[in-house]
Amino acid sequence: MNKKLSINSWAIEDRPREKMIMHGASCLSNAELLAILIGSGNRDESAVDLMKRVLANYRNDLVLLDKASFEELCSFKGIGSAKAITILAALEFGKRRANTSPQDGVVIRCSDDIYHLFYPQMCNLGVEECWILLLNQGAKVLEKIKISSGGLTATLVDVRCIMRDALLKRATSLVVCHNHPSGNVRPSQDDDSITMKIRDAATLMSIRLLDHVILTDGNFYSYADEGRI
Repeated sequence: MNKKLSINSWAIEDRPREKMIMHGASCLSNAELLAILIGSGNRDESAVDLMKRVLANYRNDLVLLDKASFEELCSFKGIGSAKAITILAALEFGKRRANTSPQDGVVIRCSDDIYHLFYPQMCNLGVEECWILLLNQGAKVLEKIKISSGGLTATLVDVRCIMRDALLKRATSLVVCHNHPSGNVRPSQDDDSITMKIRDAATLMSIRLLDHVILTDGNFYSYADEGRI
């Protein structure tokens, strides 16, 4: 059996930590970044090689890795409970970072912009969440607000609260986005009903509903693109 070459035996510029110090985090691969987090590999693999193997199992797709359970990660040789928890915590932190990023300067030009803005935080949710974007005259995001969790019905979405938030922020337009955990992007009757109620209420306040996007993992439906707003 070939003896494992430890990371400490690598050239300094190839070691993840030293590489980050010398060149910045952006030059590291996903496996190298995760290797820094877990700290060590196993008897046969360095931390980098171990994470390359784990990532390969998820087609090198961080979205698929994000769906991995604690038990799944622990099934890999060299990944114990502490390392599995570290990986899951890092993935969750990334989602929260995307959700709390400053929105100042973000301009909404089309449904793709809405989809890409919400995808990181909503693609893997097990329940429906509904969010709104409040926009100024230049279609720049003023605020991003969650308005419901668990479903999209008249009992969960208070249109009056949406209008209050829009007026307080002096928004001239708004966007609605919610997810379908089932993977089916087609709108339901409740989706249609809430969309029309929000549109009509916004019109009374001289606020424009630009779009309502229904998001799934890898696809979306846009009321505006379908000519329904």
